[in-house]
Formats: sequence, C-alpha cells, structure tokens
Amino acid sequence: MTDPEPGLFAAPGDDAQAPAAAPHPGSAVPPLAVRMRPRTLDEIVGQQHLLGERSPLRRLIEGSGASSVLLYGPPGTGKTTMASMISGATGGRFESLSALSAGVKEVRAVIDLARRRLAQGQQTVLFIDEVHRFSKTQQDALLDAVENRIVLLVAATTENPSFSVVAPLLSRSLVLQLRPLEDDDIATVLQRAIDDPRGLGGAVALSDEARDHLVSIAGGDARRALTALEASADGVLRGEESDESDTAPREIAVADVEAAVDRAAVRYDRDGDQHYDVISGFIKSIRGSDVDAALHYLARMITAGEDPRFIARRLMIHASEDIGMADPTALQTAVAAAQVVALVGMPEARLALAQATIHLATAPKSPGVVAALGAAMSDVSSGRIGLVPPHLRDGHYSGAEAMGSGVGYKYAHDYPGGVVAQQYPPDPLVGRDYYAPTEHGFERELGPRVGRLRAIVRGLTGRR
Repeated sequence: MTDPEPGLFAAPGDDAQAPAAAPHPGSAVPPLAVRMRPRTLDEIVGQQHLLGERSPLRRLIEGSGASSVLLYGPPGTGKTTMASMISGATGGRFESLSALSAGVKEVRAVIDLARRRLAQGQQTVLFIDEVHRFSKTQQDALLDAVENRIVLLVAATTENPSFSVVAPLLSRSLVLQLRPLEDDDIATVLQRAIDDPRGLGGAVALSDEARDHLVSIAGGDARRALTALEASADGVLRGEESDESDTAPREIAVADVEAAVDRAAVRYDRDGDQHYDVISGFIKSIRGSDVDAALHYLARMITAGEDPRFIARRLMIHASEDIGMADPTALQTAVAAAQVVALVGMPEARLALAQATIHLATAPKSPGVVAALGAAMSDVSSGRIGLVPPHLRDGHYSGAEAMGSGVGYKYAHDYPGGVVAQQYPPDPLVGRDYYAPTEHGFERELGPRVGRLRAIVRGLTGRR
C-alpha cells in the first residue's frame, strides 16, 4: 500500500528533518500542511475534549490502548494526524486504504498481510479514509479482523458513522467525534507554520487583516488554512527581488491572500454589526420574496464562515413566522436543512441551506401563525382565561364523575366528519377568533374550511 502523497501518513518523527519553507524552485518539498503535521500530542491544536489525561484517544496515542477507532469530523481537524500517531505509538506497521479506490479484494489483501505479521508478533494499524464510502460488503469484510485484533482499525469519516457505518463495525470500535477548529486554533496553526523551521521559518509575516481573512476562509479546517498561507507566501516571496542582505520577513497583506486564493475578503464580523445586518437582510429578502437577494446574503454568510446552525435556526423560525400555513411544507424543508447541517456538515450542507432559502423565498407568505399566537397570548396575559369546561376536564381518576369532570363530553370521531357542536374554550373566550387565514397559498383553502368548522363547533349552522 502506498501513501496518496509523500509523507501524508508518515509516523511521528519521520518528518522531523523536513526542509524549511521557501525552497529552491524545482526542489521536491512536501506541502506546508504535510510538513506542519503535529508530531506529538503537545503539537495538536484543538480537540481538547478528546485528549484529557485518561481519555481513550490519549491512551491510544501514547501506546497504552488497543481499541479500533472511528474518527468522525470535518476535514482538516486532525483525523489523519491522530491515525499516524496511533500507528507510531503501537510500534506496528501502518497500512492505508482509501474508500474511493479500494475494493473488497484490497481489504482482504491487507488483512491477509496483517495476519502473517501477527504470527510474527507484529501488529498492523489499518487506516481507512472516508470509510463511509465503503459498501456494506466491504465493511463486513473487516469485521472478523477487527474483532480478533488482526488489525487495529483507525477509520476516518466526515459523515455521522451512525448512518454510514454498519452496526457490527460500530459496536467493535470506539467512535470519537472531532470538532471544527476554533478561530483561535486556526490562528495558532498559522503562526506556528510561519515561525517553525519546518514551515516558513520566519520568512513572512501576516498583517492582522490577512490573518483574519485566512482564518475566515479556513472554516475550521487547518489544512485549508495552511494551503492558503503557503500559496500567499509563495506569491509574496517570488514576487519580490531577492536581497540577501535584507533578512526582514516579507509581509503578507489581505490583497496577497485574495490574489493567492482568488477569493475576495468578505466584510463580515460574526460578533459585530455586519452579523446582524446581513442576517436581517437575509430574512427580509425572504419575507419580501426576493430569492436572488436572499441567496446573495446566504452566500455572504457561508463565505464568511458563519455558523451554519445559526442560519438553519433562522430559516426554521422564518418558516413559521412569515409563511406559516400559506405553505405548510416550508417548515418541513427548513427542519430538513437543519438536519442536513447536523448530520452531514459543511461544505455539503450549504446546498440544503440554499434549497431551503429558495423554497422559503418563493413560497406564499402569511403572518397568520404569529398573529394568532400573539392574540391568544395577549388574552392570557390580560387575565382572560377562565376554567376549562367541565366536560373537557380529565375524567380518568376516582371521583371525577361525581365532580362532573368529563361528563357529557362528545367524542368527535363518533360524529359524521369528525366534528361536533361542543364548547371548547373557557366561558370568557366563547366566540373569540384568533386565527385569520389570508388569501395566500394554502390558506386560500383554509379560510372557508376554518369558517365552516367554527360554525359547526359553535352550533351556529347545520352540518354541510
């Protein structure tokens, strides 16, 4: 088995003498993200929830554990790094498979090799990237080897393993969820790469704006941040004439980052005015049925690294607040988008957010749900409550009938159409209307129906 790129699966310490940055053109140097791969636990940034003193992952990395693990998390959060450290700690042989290219034949070949090594007293660590892409048959082929520890499996996936990995393999493995790196973590990774001889060796410096832009476009992905930094540094170092007497670091400005990654900086502060202005523009564009403006604001939030859960929450709120019963499927679409955010994550979930945005922006609008609940709560707040009518009260306890509770209740399903004349609200609220359907969308059908239902329930007309 071979690594998909040189050094990607190197065990800790193998790249200790990696060349520094700014190599001579034409020299074969691993990418910055590979050179800066953490070699020890102390170099890992983030994931502290998994690296406590006696945590299973720490024990594995330190060589005192023997569990197969499924590392679940977004790209660039350290899954491959941790697999490499586990391999180095166990002292075993490291084999890797990619679910994109390996089949059952390749899986069985690795297991046969591991079985022969085990007979000689040598453990094999099998790393499988994107294990969620393995078919059920391919995953089943691993079960016996994992259960009998012929291989120590370290599998990585960006999708929730509860939905993408077969139950028997899940039960034989320790599932550990890695989180996207925080902005401060990404900033630490960038500065370390600038200062470390393995990285850029102090040849460049970042302006504050450039650092913020690199953090923003990283989206919690350390590999993406380092790739963008390397491209930016390369542009700056190659773009200026070399002066051996000038040892000052070349400054990387935000324009250099933009030129390197072909992506304009988005003026957006997740904790400042822009955060509120853009989300306000987003919601008001949906309310105003301007689908193009809504998509623009969505794109700005995604590009700036806004928390997709925040966007999904706003869509769910808006589905009831401004659409409601004019299109009852709008809330279902918004909830489904939120589930995609939770189960799949970014960047794929942005398509679900876009689909929900388009659905809500083009849906008929109605404030009926908000108005109805507001009117009902206003009455409650002002003291218009009254007692629950006796026939609606709970009658499932001893003595209830003697108190009149539940006596005379008419079970609606015993009547034609499932509707019967009967008092439901407390006395002070008899005849009070809260819900007023509009003529928009599905509410056009609801309006006449609500009127007929009220007439029947209140005994104001004969059954139709």
